[in-house]
Amino acid sequence: MSVLSEKAAVVTGAGRGIGKGHAIQLAKAGASVVVNDVDADMAQSVVDEIVGFAGKAIANTDSVAEKSGADAIVAACQDSFGKIDIMMANAGIVRDRTFLKMSEEEFDAVINVHVKGTFLCHQAAALAMKESGGGGVLLSTVSAAHFGNFGQVNYAGAKGAIASMTYTLALELARYGIRVNAISPSGTTRMSDTYIGPDGKKHPMPFIDPELNGPMLVYLCSDEGNYISGQIFGTGGERISILNQPSYGHTLLMPGGWSIEEIQKNFKSNLGNRLQPIGITKPPYPFYEGIRPPESK
Repeated sequence: MSVLSEKAAVVTGAGRGIGKGHAIQLAKAGASVVVNDVDADMAQSVVDEIVGFAGKAIANTDSVAEKSGADAIVAACQDSFGKIDIMMANAGIVRDRTFLKMSEEEFDAVINVHVKGTFLCHQAAALAMKESGGGGVLLSTVSAAHFGNFGQVNYAGAKGAIASMTYTLALELARYGIRVNAISPSGTTRMSDTYIGPDGKKHPMPFIDPELNGPMLVYLCSDEGNYISGQIFGTGGERISILNQPSYGHTLLMPGGWSIEEIQKNFKSNLGNRLQPIGITKPPYPFYEGIRPPESK
């Protein structure tokens, strides 16, 4: 018996790339899958591929960024397969632009699909899972961009928000038998073509099969993974990595509290030499010489 036999799943943004890989891998593991994508032709092509290897799938084109759309996606899964066990909130878009040039519309578009879409789909699925009493699995897509990535303040901010939502939902929903995790996938897709390096230029990326994220996704959805919740994993290619939870690092204490004079005396020698590098590539901390307006350099 396949590890996800008799499970019913939704994958949003599943018409291409990593979402398509998720849908195919879930179906190969035995799950019945709702393939959601606003591009009807692409969603149907994934369904056709799944049906071609004797899997079960239906296409859905509702928008994740609207409550009515999220509700309809979950209802489609229940109507077609009798229940929902797995929600993979993967839908995403990019509107890359440097911060000072980014429009409100470009910011809102990304936040609405990623953050609001994840919230709405997870809420609709969790309510259905709670009502059924059978528990379930909520999964989200984050990205190394939330470490910081040039030209992606909207996308990076959205992925950081989803990471924090993952921790919170895991705490709230465990009592209903619902576990919540996220993956930071790798794969060559249309979105990966937008990668900009620390030099502000686009760089070619080596090909990584988007389907290679799927096995870890399947494991997280399986009954064997029922002890895993509130975690984020790096997946794809040859890797499975666990992302460290946010935590307080090296700490200084001052009895009675800190004065500005004591901070001036102690900070640079005790914490200033521990400042963290930023960005996906994590170069050495770049600002020790100071950050000044152009006219003062």
